[in-house]
Amino acid sequence: MNLALTYYSDVLCVWAYIAQARVNEVAERFPEEVSIDYRFCSVFGDTAHKIGIGWADRGGYAGFGDHLREAVSEFGHIKLHPEIWQRNRPTSSTPAHILLKAVQRVDRNQCKAVMKELRLAFFERCLDISSRSVLEDVLEVAGVPVNEVQEVIDSGVAHADLEADFRDQQILMVQGSPTFVLNEGRQKLFGNVGYGVIEANINELLRSQVAGAASWC
Repeated sequence: MNLALTYYSDVLCVWAYIAQARVNEVAERFPEEVSIDYRFCSVFGDTAHKIGIGWADRGGYAGFGDHLREAVSEFGHIKLHPEIWQRNRPTSSTPAHILLKAVQRVDRNQCKAVMKELRLAFFERCLDISSRSVLEDVLEVAGVPVNEVQEVIDSGVAHADLEADFRDQQILMVQGSPTFVLNEGRQKLFGNVGYGVIEANINELLRSQVAGAASWC
């Protein structure tokens, strides 16, 4: 018995950073029952437009940084650098997403470790994770061969894989980051969803598989 959970996120999305602990909990509690597929969507594909223009009347980058600090204040498991979005601003999350798709080709099991290091580099150390040098440093920290990942990127395969993520996002009608997709797209949990809700959906689907009945979720 195996249940597929597709997890869509943008590495620069703080809510996805918060939600990763819930993904980890799923992996720990359902190691044999649930397989997790990491996919990526573009929320911060153009940060100058998303924040510089989108937040222009709310304090711009400074206002967005204040918003993030307020949002995470109740979550003790993550930290934000005090100068978040004030210096070393990434221009886009796309380079990191391409890197992650390449990592999935080199060693799929390393995707979560690299994603964790990317978020630590940005949210805690305030590094520009759209920079190639920073991305390569992240790979080295995670123990993933830089040359092998770069070969996949240079071949264009990682770009095609990311495009497939975007295409499936449209088909599944995924609204944004983070989104948990279950039951072949019939169940979608979007945003700051508590672990209890995720677990309840998983347990109901597993029960339905055993009973041979349709899920009522």
